Amino acid sequence: MRHDPSNTLLRLPTTRREGCPFDPPEELARLRAEQPLARLRFSDGHLGWLATGHSVVRSVLADPRFSSRYELMHLPYESEFSGQLGPAPVGDLTGLDAPEHTRYRRLLTGKFTVRRMRLLTERVEQISADHLDAMERHGPTLDLVKAYAQPIPTLMICELLGVPYADREFFRQQTEILMTQGTGEAELLAAMTAGQEYLHQLVLAKRAEPTDDLLGDLTGTDLSDEELAGIGNFLLGAGLDTTANMIAYGTFALLSHPDQFAALRDDPGLAESAVEELMRYLTIAQMGARTALEDVEVAGRTVKAGETVVVSMEAANRDPARFPDPDALDVRRKATGHLGFGHGIHQCLGQQLARIELRVALPALVTRFPTLRLAAAPEDIPLRTGMNIFGVHELPVTWKEA
Repeated sequence: MRHDPSNTLLRLPTTRREGCPFDPPEELARLRAEQPLARLRFSDGHLGWLATGHSVVRSVLADPRFSSRYELMHLPYESEFSGQLGPAPVGDLTGLDAPEHTRYRRLLTGKFTVRRMRLLTERVEQISADHLDAMERHGPTLDLVKAYAQPIPTLMICELLGVPYADREFFRQQTEILMTQGTGEAELLAAMTAGQEYLHQLVLAKRAEPTDDLLGDLTGTDLSDEELAGIGNFLLGAGLDTTANMIAYGTFALLSHPDQFAALRDDPGLAESAVEELMRYLTIAQMGARTALEDVEVAGRTVKAGETVVVSMEAANRDPARFPDPDALDVRRKATGHLGFGHGIHQCLGQQLARIELRVALPALVTRFPTLRLAAAPEDIPLRTGMNIFGVHELPVTWKEA
């Protein structure tokens, strides 16, 4: 079938409707209804695809004929790379296909089982309580991102990797640099380099004297020092920014929907369904990309070998064909099947840890501070609009003291 250029999107829809910080761009909803797999012109001139329907996105993510390798991808937006990416850094599972991906994943999966992650619940509860106590001592008003959302996943990933207690303040400082709006390029590079060098030294220390933690356990495998340090760096990147943003952005959503805030506050037993619904409703990992390794039939259309498909998880998670009344936030909803953690072999490795952190942190916050509210107008909350993980840079909050 001949391609009709008039049906080609000239740019990826990214602009959210003014005053709607939680809703995907309106253009995505129109596309999902009319063309759940639409032609898209990439910034480098590549003619690829944009998938917006839930079933289409899910099928692409699960199909081994689509590759995750960075060097095969075209970028749908302007970038310093001009559409050319190199291979994934050592230890970065996201940019690998089987069998390389399988080798790493098999070694790590057993470290992230539901049972093992549940054993960490008590520690998450203690860390959350400690920071809530600090918030109470500080008193209103404060930035929830720095006071609560960032520290919890930072400390938990340090414990998981086996970072010595004395070094955790260093990790907290590096994390703050990486996640602070307006940080200069030189400072960002210095923080990333310092973190990578530290992990390499940590691996060498665990080689010499293995410890009972994830990196310590992995020293008993055939992974090289470079691979171990790379995996540590990958887990830090994957486990810090995402969960921190879900805590802060999820709180923003709850405070913007007072009935949902009240529901969770009055019934902390809703934590499990509330977390899954917030993952669906907010979809902070907005999109991904896959490149066809061969011609593949998708939604009645042929994706040619070498063509890149952008998968819009945020559009898929608002698909009315999968979720009734999808634009409503309902913490009682059974949001089974959402793609907030991805799908297929690259589904989030640490999703069980993220779930525990969120199921503890959010209800603990709203029950400790039942009068919590925004300390700024919603339109003044700085959004992370130009970053891979959507969320908020800051979340000023206040409450009535007892």
